[in-house]
Amino acid sequence: MTPFAALHQADTLLLLPNAWDHASAAALAAEGFPAIGTTSLGVAAAAGLPDGTGVTREVTVRLARQLGGQPYLLSVDAEDGFSEEPDDVAELARELAAAGAVGINMEDGLGSADLHAAKIAAVKAAVPDLFVNARTDTYWLAQGDALDTARRLDVYQQAGADGVFVPGLTDPTEIATLVKNLDVPLNLLYSPSGPPLTHFADLGVRRVSLGSLLYRRALGAVLDTVADIRAGRPIEGATPTYEDVQALSGQSSGS
Repeated sequence: MTPFAALHQADTLLLLPNAWDHASAAALAAEGFPAIGTTSLGVAAAAGLPDGTGVTREVTVRLARQLGGQPYLLSVDAEDGFSEEPDDVAELARELAAAGAVGINMEDGLGSADLHAAKIAAVKAAVPDLFVNARTDTYWLAQGDALDTARRLDVYQQAGADGVFVPGLTDPTEIATLVKNLDVPLNLLYSPSGPPLTHFADLGVRRVSLGSLLYRRALGAVLDTVADIRAGRPIEGATPTYEDVQALSGQSSGS
């Protein structure tokens, strides 16, 4: 079992924060998180590109090369693998693993479950130690039900997925039922309006991702700050110093 896989079997729930650049990842690592994921929305938006359209393969790999090999375990959000061809997705997995990633998150976007399974199988054949978190969008896109979700996840775990991800699923009864019928760890998405982490853990969930929440909150903090300045109000919240930010990248000059 790899160290990343072991985190999914630990006594405590794995909370996976999602970064969008080197500084955000370094800041999270400094807070003691042993594993950090990337957020496809944050990575795409930071590059001025749309999320979920398959156009961010290059920036995703580039970021993985920046973040790989750091003192934390890196899992990369790779949308649907950026290709409909399993062999192409397998090549992406090789590139990410070579960059230092230990995990990959791939979504089905409610496309063919068999095609998604073929991508999973191709990735596991190419890079057996890469943790594949197979996501289904039945709840995220509200285009499926509990039975369809269970069917898709069964196909994905049979194809070799190391974990499965169901963003948008929040109902405790459905979560508990799903956990009982899975052979691999269940990953859910945290929402400020959803269950607390302790409730997820009690239900048997092994991993909770923050997705794009941190990136969106960071943008919200920008807008709140400038609004306070315009209105003559004091600025609230944490503000890292120039030196703090410089320390994240090990640089010592600039403005």
